[in-house]
Amino acid sequence: DFLCISLVNGFTQLRYNLGDRTVILQTPQKVHANGNTWHSLSAGRVGNEGYLELDGINVTRKATPGMNALDTHTDFFVGGVSSLNFVNPMAIENEPTGFTGCIREIIINNRELNLTVTDPKGGANIGDCDGTDCGYTVCKNNGTCQVENSGFSCSCPKEWTGTMCEQSIHCSQNMCGSHALCIPQPSSLSYTCACALGWTGKYCDNKIKFYIAKFVGNSYIKYTDPFYGKRDLQYSRLSLNFTTNQTEGLIAWMGKSEDEDNDFLAIGLANGTLKVVINLGERISVPLMHSKYFTCSDGRWHFITVVQNQTCIKVYLDEELILFEDIDPQRRYTALNYGGICYFGGFEIGRKVNIVTTGLFQKELIGKIKDVVLFQDSKKIQLMKAEGYNIHDGNSGN
Repeated sequence: DFLCISLVNGFTQLRYNLGDRTVILQTPQKVHANGNTWHSLSAGRVGNEGYLELDGINVTRKATPGMNALDTHTDFFVGGVSSLNFVNPMAIENEPTGFTGCIREIIINNRELNLTVTDPKGGANIGDCDGTDCGYTVCKNNGTCQVENSGFSCSCPKEWTGTMCEQSIHCSQNMCGSHALCIPQPSSLSYTCACALGWTGKYCDNKIKFYIAKFVGNSYIKYTDPFYGKRDLQYSRLSLNFTTNQTEGLIAWMGKSEDEDNDFLAIGLANGTLKVVINLGERISVPLMHSKYFTCSDGRWHFITVVQNQTCIKVYLDEELILFEDIDPQRRYTALNYGGICYFGGFEIGRKVNIVTTGLFQKELIGKIKDVVLFQDSKKIQLMKAEGYNIHDGNSGN
């Protein structure tokens, strides 16, 4: 399998092969080779349907029956390769040759690659394209960069300040403590403090301990499983207690949640009903929902366990088996490669649940979680020792 973007006789070309045939898309217009015109290029695929767009002019190739997953296990190369032997003969039209020119702002699956000296895994014969201290994103938030004798300076839009326009004017005089992030609130010309795990209060200066995590809607916990490397990922298990009086909310997400191809196991509420979704690889299973249980939004504690035995999924609610389904009898993918990452209640600040889960769940959790156990571990997860923000002590009033 491969996906390759190249220049061919002045035209931009996308080629990809998902295991059965090579698909070729080419832009109708040529690229300006004068060395001073920037072009915007967008290319990719959804399943086996491809698209290629150069400066707003789009070419697509409709999906046809066949493979729809890209299985590559090599590094991602930009501008050239460490060895021409890596290049599949079908990936380009002519003999492979390295790119001569400038590349900036590469975004893969909604994440920007940092084209710096230190961020990439490796490279060779790369220079600074701009030739000045300004680059293309030195000034954040649409600030304008000016080259000066001592380096550069930024002219910032009125809502932003700082040497690189990186700070909201609403946070410039903030009183958030050292265990907090300042979150600007432009509508009220003010700010709020997002407290790191173990801290609370208006300015996050009160230390707390908790065994029950209380989520208030802009909260999350991100737990890294220290035993991930030893797990048998064909037999996964997650159990926890939760309580909420809301009809929507993400309770737990086992998986990295970085792009659409990440495996995951997710638990949440939709319309007051318990909803479990599992993706073991190529496709998202049909969400498993239990219409009988509209009582999960009743403010009471509920105990849920999800067991994955290869492609067989069992869901227990309050120790009663409510769902039992084989999501792929053909057993093409049988392991939950969740990357050792578990989210509870939501995702990092700025990452909305409905966007990250592509609509599977609508909102962050407002409620409480306790007694989280992974696999058959004898001990509960210590939520206090994870990463997170805006988590309150849920022990009181239980």
